[in-house]
Amino acid sequence: MTLRLITFDLDDTLWDVAPVLQAAEAGLLAWLAEHAPRLGDEASAQLQHNRQWLLEQEPGLNGRISELRRRVLRHSLQQAGYAEREAVQLAEAAFSHFLAARQQVSLFPEVRPTLEQLAEQFSLGVLTNGNADVECIGIAGYFRFAFNAEQLGVSKPDPRAFHAALQHAGVPAQAAVHIGDHPRDDIQGAQDAGMRAIWVNPQGKAWDGEGTPDAQIASLAELPALLARWQAA
Repeated sequence: MTLRLITFDLDDTLWDVAPVLQAAEAGLLAWLAEHAPRLGDEASAQLQHNRQWLLEQEPGLNGRISELRRRVLRHSLQQAGYAEREAVQLAEAAFSHFLAARQQVSLFPEVRPTLEQLAEQFSLGVLTNGNADVECIGIAGYFRFAFNAEQLGVSKPDPRAFHAALQHAGVPAQAAVHIGDHPRDDIQGAQDAGMRAIWVNPQGKAWDGEGTPDAQIASLAELPALLARWQAA
C-alpha cells in the first residue's frame, strides 16, 4: 500500500533532549530559590523524592508528565510551609518557567530540510510522550497534527496512541510509518499498532528491543531516499 502518513517522535529524534532538560531543571531550581526560598538547599532532592512518591501512589501519572511536575511542585511547596493557595500559584508559575525553557531546543541540522521535503509528498504528524510544543519550537507548519500522551490519555508504546493518530489522519496502519529513537516506545509500539517503524540510531547502538525495526537510519537526512526506495518497491 502506498505510504501516506509519517509520524515522528520528538525528543532524541529531532533534537538531543538531555541538554534541554538539564538547562530547564537548572533554571527551575534557580527560579524556586528566588521565589520559594522556604524550599531551601535541598529543593532538588525533595522534588525528586516527591516525584517517586507520587508515582508510587498514582502510577498513571507516569504518562502525564506535565501534571506530574505540577503535582510534585505543589506537594513540595506545601511541605515547605506554603499555604495551599500560595503553593498552587507558585507551582503554576514555576511550571510555566520550566516549560518555556523546555522548548529551547536545538534541532539537528538535517531536520528542517528533511521535513520540508517530506511534507511535499506525505502527511506528517507528531506523536510524543513528552511536553515539547512544536508551535513554540517553530516547526508546527510541517505537521498536520501533533499529539502528546497527556492529550491522548495514553502513552507510547500503547497501540492506542498510534491508533489515535491514524484515526485522526484517516489513514490505515499499512499506509503509515513511525519514526523514532526508542526501541520499545516508538518501534515496538508502532509495529504493535500495525504500522511500519524506522529506528533513528545516530550513535550506532546495538538493537536491544523486541523484534526488529523495519529500517534503521543514523540521520533523518537518510529518510527521503529510504522512503523513495520503499515506494518504488
